[in-house]
Amino acid sequence: MDESTETSSGETTPDRTNRNAAWLATAVAVPVTLLVAGLAFAQLRPDDQAGSAASPSPTSARPQSSTPVDLPAPELAERPTVVCRALLSQLPPTVGGLAQRPVTAGPEQNAAYGDPALTVTCGGPAATLDETDEVWTVNRVCWHGADEADATVFTTVDREVPVQVTVPKEYDQPLQWLPAVSDTVVESVRSGGTPPSGCGG
Repeated sequence: MDESTETSSGETTPDRTNRNAAWLATAVAVPVTLLVAGLAFAQLRPDDQAGSAASPSPTSARPQSSTPVDLPAPELAERPTVVCRALLSQLPPTVGGLAQRPVTAGPEQNAAYGDPALTVTCGGPAATLDETDEVWTVNRVCWHGADEADATVFTTVDREVPVQVTVPKEYDQPLQWLPAVSDTVVESVRSGGTPPSGCGG
């Protein structure tokens, strides 16, 4: 049986029934396709969120404790006191998404962020390093890193007053937490001494 009709010009066109059937099939297929795509997206989202939690980054959301962080506050000489006050007054309210927390002592020389606490201290002892030790320049500040049992401790080696950042082991890629602090160091702590040969920028 012929499923097309002939026009007056001799051309053939699809039968009206076939056109209606094609339209109906399309109307059914589109919602089904959208439903399948939606279900697939919903199944993928938990995996994406788990992957994000497994690899912390400066923008990851973290639980935030408001308990003051216990930090020492040794008495500083006059010049370090002035420099550290300037540094601490200009530190950002967050570092890599970690909100600032109160400290038990010396807010003019100590700061803390997040939980576990990433800490910034100013005016402590200078870094001791061997000629073979690595140093890293981050946003024009040269840092020496030392691994401890539960943290990586970075100390500036090119500033008149040492600044120290302690990054807990729970935070991946410890260098990524330094840029915000480095920017403040550049603005408030003058260069000083002779930096190691590995420092640049």
